[in-house]
Amino acid sequence: MTRTLSERAVAFWLLACCALLFAMVVVGGVTRLTHSGLSIVEWQPIVGALPPLDDAGWQETFGKYKQTPEYRLVNPGMSLEGFKSIFWWEYVHRLLGRLIGAAFLLPLLWFALRRRINLALTWKLLAIFGLGGLQGALGWYMVQSGLVDNPRVSQFRLTAHLGIAFLIYAAMLWVALDLLFPRASAVSGGVRRFAAALAILIIRAGLAYNTFPLMNGRLVPPEIFSLDPWYLNFFSNMATVQFDHRLIAWLLAFLVPWFWLRVRREAVSSRARLGAHLLLAALALQIALGIATLLLAVPVTLAAAHQAGALLVFSAALFAAHSLR
Repeated sequence: MTRTLSERAVAFWLLACCALLFAMVVVGGVTRLTHSGLSIVEWQPIVGALPPLDDAGWQETFGKYKQTPEYRLVNPGMSLEGFKSIFWWEYVHRLLGRLIGAAFLLPLLWFALRRRINLALTWKLLAIFGLGGLQGALGWYMVQSGLVDNPRVSQFRLTAHLGIAFLIYAAMLWVALDLLFPRASAVSGGVRRFAAALAILIIRAGLAYNTFPLMNGRLVPPEIFSLDPWYLNFFSNMATVQFDHRLIAWLLAFLVPWFWLRVRREAVSSRARLGAHLLLAALALQIALGIATLLLAVPVTLAAAHQAGALLVFSAALFAAHSLR
């Protein structure tokens, strides 16, 4: 089935939005790694688009930060220059959020008014925009959790914030692929379910131990169930979170090559084979980045690359799943 010029234009616009969101996720990871996320203590979607423009503005913004528990408990005595170094990461993160909102809404209105998209697709895109608005509100809700008593954001709100970002990314990428590629010929339902399961399995967990393959000399850390009640360990115990992360990495290291072999044996399209190749290569790169990040004690550059790698693996899994519809 031939794709129209309008369908391709919409698809490329959505892929451009995916690229912006990809950058935002990476910057968000750097913001978290550099402990910059609590540097801006107000949510001003319009006025806050401009950074401080003079020394008085910087002093006012820094003064508001000095009233936070992070300054009092973590960064007492921080200089203005030190504050600027964390401010800019959070500012760029929020600026990208505003840019993505504009880059999504304005072309959407243009496409809709020019009748370049049908009603069903318009509703899908409006739902994605609604998720984007929810994502911005949730981001501020997350920051608020670190401005009260404990200078740490809630891990539950952080997980929800990142999870919705992945959901928005997946939705935009899937719609773009729908517009670019026709449905493939019938393939085994087992392979399709396999691809979908891999996409769901690819998750991101926190980093706590800087040794590999053992965790400080042990296969299973002794403190893995140190919290009571036991179920809190899966959310609040970094040893357990990291152990789960590694288990999933080992599971993917087994399942993805298996999926790759199954696709090679199936009568599938060349695009499906490409998707399997990309997924295998992306996972190999991601595992290498993860090991290097741990062994080198989580340098910011490698850790950010590892965050980007997670989204690359997720993208490859979605591409593979889409090609096997």
